[in-house]
Amino acid sequence: MDIRGIDHIELYVGDARQAAFYFSTAVGFQICGQGGPETGLAGQRSLLLCHGDIRLLLTSGLSAEHPAARYVQRHGDGIAVVAVEVGDVAEAYAELVGRGATGGTPPTTLTGADAEVVTAEVDGFADVRHRLVQRRGSRADFLPGVITPTPFTTDEGKPVLAEVDHLAVCVPPGQLDETVRHFEGLFDFAQIFEEHIEVDGQAMNSKVVQSRSGQVTVVLLEPDRTRRPGQIDAFLDQHAGGGVQHLGLRTDDIVAAVESLGRRGVRFAGTPASYYDALEARVGRVDAPLERLRELGVLVDSDHGGQLLQIFAESMHVRRTLFLELIERRGASGFGSGNIKALYEAKERELAAATAVGA
Repeated sequence: MDIRGIDHIELYVGDARQAAFYFSTAVGFQICGQGGPETGLAGQRSLLLCHGDIRLLLTSGLSAEHPAARYVQRHGDGIAVVAVEVGDVAEAYAELVGRGATGGTPPTTLTGADAEVVTAEVDGFADVRHRLVQRRGSRADFLPGVITPTPFTTDEGKPVLAEVDHLAVCVPPGQLDETVRHFEGLFDFAQIFEEHIEVDGQAMNSKVVQSRSGQVTVVLLEPDRTRRPGQIDAFLDQHAGGGVQHLGLRTDDIVAAVESLGRRGVRFAGTPASYYDALEARVGRVDAPLERLRELGVLVDSDHGGQLLQIFAESMHVRRTLFLELIERRGASGFGSGNIKALYEAKERELAAATAVGA
């Protein structure tokens, strides 16, 4: 299947304007389109946000019966639609239905003065749907006649975020292989990585699937219930089931990105100072000032291809579910699994040092 990349991500939220305020004020997105009943979006209000090549569509239901309102009632704010760009929506949709995809919305064509957009939808995993998008003409017209473009300023300099790097999805115990088969069987994704991670009595299984183009990557996480509960269990409980735990956003300069978002008020997960004491012994020489990485809390990992730098923002939602990850790739194709153990060991060193001082 000709999947060319992620076209956009749609979040169902309780208040689209409030959510847009956070993403624009704190993360640097700009509102570049809007729609509602007056544009043919019955029962909903949607705002389109843009930053680099990242497009987020925030949708709120205007009645309790709207799918967005039902989603928020169960899960809270979260990612409800993953939209991928394909070369031919009609062909891709027919292929998906032929392979057993359910709940399909047949291809629909929207035409404007400078653009034509074809979309279709099928059911995905958990309560997340897949949207197929085919574009002709101007890409500035997101959904002609449905989302009205909104002029936005570009006086804030070069965007600090570039594109969606990956989505991380938590699934209930026993559903990991089934979800992998969903992506492989319907979308021709290939499994490119798997591992079992165990730290301090907690454990999880992880498998990564990727489109043939390499442009869409999904990290799948399943808790190991033979161990004590951890963060995946907490997500499944708070989210009331499986779903997207975090959105990985790629940047070309993670230091500049963290500084920019930090000035805007984004809070990032803390990193033990002792993590950096053993960093270069673990990953090799890092082409960045270690003291600056320490100050910002940026993590570093490595694999056969090179290094990656990453950091996780604190969740902006009351349920503490969906959050953002910033990632800069310097040749590495992994997702920083080595940092899980390294962070734990760093915390243990700090605790041991504190105990020794107090003895």
